[in-house]
Amino acid sequence: MYKESKQNEIFAKCCSDGIIEPIHEIEIDLIETSLKISEGDLESVNLLKKGLEINSNGWSSIYKLHYDALRELIDSFLRFDLVKSSNHKCLFAYLCEKHPELELDWNFFEKIRTKRNGINYRGEIATYEDWKAIELQANLYINTLKKEIEKKLKKNKE
Repeated sequence: MYKESKQNEIFAKCCSDGIIEPIHEIEIDLIETSLKISEGDLESVNLLKKGLEINSNGWSSIYKLHYDALRELIDSFLRFDLVKSSNHKCLFAYLCEKHPELELDWNFFEKIRTKRNGINYRGEIATYEDWKAIELQANLYINTLKKEIEKKLKKNKE
């Protein structure tokens, strides 16, 4: 189980520790490629879900692919702010702190991040129920971010 952390404290620590790094230019090609990678992860999710039994261990893969798609979109979105971070917690804190207009929930990001880390690093299994608990909100966030990225891409190409 994870200790609940506060978004603003994490954001401040990430900034002071230099974990949120400035970049010098918006790399449109990289963002477009990342968008395609995210879409590929989501296509894989949809293929894998077909015929998957409720008690299958495959839900861990579904969970991780969905998480990766969302994280990839966040990374791409924040590149328009001229920042990057390899630390997922810092990416999420920055997004929530600097973009409150998107109305994204820090606690949701912490929930999916800690579950994904449990799968990757502690041998935890994601169940169908774990997946269903995040599916709607994850899809909403993915759609929101894709829409915002596409707007920014269009604006940057003008």
